[in-house]
Amino acid sequence: MNYQILKNIVNAELQRFEAISEEDWNYKISPEKWSKKEILGHLCDSALSNIRRFVVTQYKENDNIVYDQDFWVKAQNYQNIPVSEIIGLWKSLNFQIVHTVENIPDEALQRTCDTTKTVPQTFTLEYIIQDYIDHLQYHLKAI
Repeated sequence: MNYQILKNIVNAELQRFEAISEEDWNYKISPEKWSKKEILGHLCDSALSNIRRFVVTQYKENDNIVYDQDFWVKAQNYQNIPVSEIIGLWKSLNFQIVHTVENIPDEALQRTCDTTKTVPQTFTLEYIIQDYIDHLQYHLKAI
């Protein structure tokens, strides 16, 4: 796997984030929709959950590792945290993911983890890593 892709995404987005005003980061279309700041906070939560998946799956097969994204965003109150802190956290978490994934032995990439909330469904670590990047890119388009 090419981990440089994730590094490139993070570095490009950090530059792009500089052009977004504080007002734009805070703007909410409606009370139930996330602001750009909350979307980035959600990406931090996703990174935290996925770091756990990337590590635990190497030694414990088929563990169920899920999280309630709306609860996490609300509980962490990202809307009222300075955006610079959220950006710093997002950057650090993603560079940690790069370091973690770089160290996963090839044979561990076929181990599985259950990431579902309802009906159990397992995915390989290799799939979960790619899905993390796809999920990241999907949400970055909304920022």
